[in-house]
Order: sequence, then structure tokens, then C-alpha cells
Amino acid sequence: MTGLVKDQHVRERVSLIQSKTKRPVQFKLTENTRDTISAWVCSPEMIDCHFMFPSRFHDWPHISTRQYGRLVRDWVTAIGLEPSGYGTHSLRRTNAAEIYRKTGDLRAVQLLLGHTKVDSIVRYLGVELEDALSIAEKIDI
Repeated sequence: MTGLVKDQHVRERVSLIQSKTKRPVQFKLTENTRDTISAWVCSPEMIDCHFMFPSRFHDWPHISTRQYGRLVRDWVTAIGLEPSGYGTHSLRRTNAAEIYRKTGDLRAVQLLLGHTKVDSIVRYLGVELEDALSIAEKIDI
């Protein structure tokens, strides 16, 4: 959680290093998210903890990606949605698709996702390759 909280305040923008690409990805935290994080990191169970989602097992300092997926499934179910339609990766893709839909800015989506290749973004967005290449030609990558 280093860097997330500064001077007792949760930052508005956070940068993480992707484990797959080793590239930094920056994102904004909403006010509601910042308030929730602030309450969580100040809770007794988080004293001396270095991870936002600590493992309940002593062999691991943080939860696994599999356990994170289970949590997302449980959260989706708790708000009355069908869990088969939502997952950790689909939520990431939805955010990128919304940004692209509202702005048409393929470069912004590329930076936010930390992708290096246009065809990776095309897969995420479900954009036709010709449309994506046409847009990419208009920007300096």
C-alpha cells in the first residue's frame, strides 16, 4: 500500500506496476473509493499490513488472483447481478470500452491499459481492426 496513502489522505491518482507487462498503469480513485480505502487502512485488522487485501493464510502476504476473482463474483452477486457476466478482466475491459466510446481516443485507452500494441486494444474493445488502425494512424504512438 506504499504510495496509496500520503499524509493520512488517500491519493486521487494511483500508479501500479502490471505483473504481466511490468509497465506502470495510472488510474483515478473516486471520492467514495478513497473514503472506503481510508476507513479500511485505518481499521485494526490493517495495522502493520503492507497489502490492501491481506491473505488470511500466514504463508502468503496477500490474497491470490483466484481469491480476488471469488471476491468480485461475490460482490457482483450481492448487488443482484449475474456473476457469469462479470469478472475481474471484463470489468477492466468495460472501463476501457467506456472511455473509448466517449472519447474515441485510442491512445488514451492504450496508456490507461498499459498496452504496447494496437491489436491488444482492439481485442479489449471489440473494435474492428480497420477502424482501430485508421484511428491509430491519426495519433503519434
